[in-house]
Amino acid sequence: MAEKVLMKGNEAIAEAAIKAGCRHYFGYPITPQTEIAAYMAKRMPKIGGVFLQAESEVSAINMVYGVAGAVSEL
Repeated sequence: MAEKVLMKGNEAIAEAAIKAGCRHYFGYPITPQTEIAAYMAKRMPKIGGVFLQAESEVSAINMVYGVAGAVSEL
């Protein structure tokens, strides 16, 4: 049986994203998502991923657009 782990809801969301294959996280820490950004900042380097903190919500979504465009070209 798998080991049970207790964690906060936002941490569980972040870990689920990692288990689903998320390896790049661009975010702006603002309530209520601050815990997700903090968790991803710690976890991404451990799994070979990238965490990049944006300076605003708008810049975060533009980073996502950029990655989506780059990935669709591969």
